Amino acid sequence: MTKSIGDYLAELTTRFAQAGIESPAADAEILIGHVLELNRGQVQAQALIGAKLDAGAHNQLEELATRRANREPLQHITGVAHFRQLELAVGRGVFVPRPETESVAQLAIDALRASGQVKPLAVDLGTGSGAIALAMAVEVPEAEVYAVEKSTQAFPYTRKNFEKYEHTGARLILGDLRDEFAELDGLVDVVASNPPYIPSAAIPRDPEVRDFDPELALYGGADGMDVIHVVSATAKRLLKPGGFLVIEHADTQAEQVCQLLLADGWREVQKHRDLTDRDRAVSAKK
Repeated sequence: MTKSIGDYLAELTTRFAQAGIESPAADAEILIGHVLELNRGQVQAQALIGAKLDAGAHNQLEELATRRANREPLQHITGVAHFRQLELAVGRGVFVPRPETESVAQLAIDALRASGQVKPLAVDLGTGSGAIALAMAVEVPEAEVYAVEKSTQAFPYTRKNFEKYEHTGARLILGDLRDEFAELDGLVDVVASNPPYIPSAAIPRDPEVRDFDPELALYGGADGMDVIHVVSATAKRLLKPGGFLVIEHADTQAEQVCQLLLADGWREVQKHRDLTDRDRAVSAKK
């Protein structure tokens, strides 16, 4: 028997809620839309008019819904993560960008716009999917943006995303953030980074993070600060006097990051909250 989209949407929402998914209705709408090539509003409209699912779409949805109910990230299933104005390719092996990182990108974008340079220069250290770097490149089109990613598992997704937005001229390399871009030493206006910052013993509760996000992008040593130390040192090398650094961190690490940057000789060290009013980033000037 063919099901209506409305009935199947209600069924999926219940299944996802029982699986512990935080946004079951939204995930159900996105998944149905992914298969039917509709946006969420169109899915809702089709549900209201009693449109039917054909057998092929129903079978495909059942397979994908089972994966989501098993807590595979929705973005891995659809292959797409939305970040500010971007649609980014993601999958197993690359960190899925989070909404809270959008506020970190905004700090970097604001600093680029305020730099006073005709062609400001920016670097994203540990770019992952390319989210922060490409947000800077798209939203500040006059900027020259460079990015580095270490993970060979993440890099195919990163490269695909940079190719999609190649009109920006953003440049990507595979390498270690601690020693790349020597040719830019002392020339950069803005350095941004969302490094791994989870302490190695603090295993995330959410299965989407614990079981699917790559460990290289999550864990930052015993206290979570190992890579942040490296970011501070690299940014100090890259930035010109007065250059701007912004680092994302866990909502419990603001004081640690501030103290680290002050000890490294940074000026104007400031904490910043995200849209949920949690400490999310620290900025500083060289």
